[in-house]
Amino acid sequence: MPDHSITSIPPGTPIPADDLSRKLTVISPDDPHARHISLVGDTYTILVSGAETDGRYCLIDMLVPDGSGPPPHRHDFEEMFTLLEGELEFTFRAETQTVKAPMTINVPANAPHQFKNKSGDTVHMLCMCTPAGQEEFFMAVAIPIVSRDALPPDVSKEEQAEKGRLAGKLAPKYRSEILKSTA
Repeated sequence: MPDHSITSIPPGTPIPADDLSRKLTVISPDDPHARHISLVGDTYTILVSGAETDGRYCLIDMLVPDGSGPPPHRHDFEEMFTLLEGELEFTFRAETQTVKAPMTINVPANAPHQFKNKSGDTVHMLCMCTPAGQEEFFMAVAIPIVSRDALPPDVSKEEQAEKGRLAGKLAPKYRSEILKSTA
């Protein structure tokens, strides 16, 4: 039986008092105050950041157009995707399968993975990373946009290459590794 006793406090320890300095977060992906970014042609909206969860997790709303998706990568934190609309080709440890809404995918820490939208339609999904930090990596390498409905910026091949170099340089700081593509 799996060990489900992993918590932020040792078993048998009383639950701490409510931390009144932490606030409730309620946000829509269309909220004008939300942080929206364009990354590799995708539109990501940071719904809940590590700053709001005391570093425990982050939640990102993702719109992934046809033909888009990240390169193969891995990181030392857990990542979970829930597809709300659409389907993706999801590669995990070099095995590819099609996942469709409303499926959820849990990627264990350190496992190589990637996804690609080959459906012909935009995919809408949520991504949760625990602990938080992935949203900060995305913010450091992406291009800010005004809304989740904004068209991705027109980025030259030189700018794309520079963003790729920046991502490779910053990845270790954010506990990530971008892997060589096998395609």
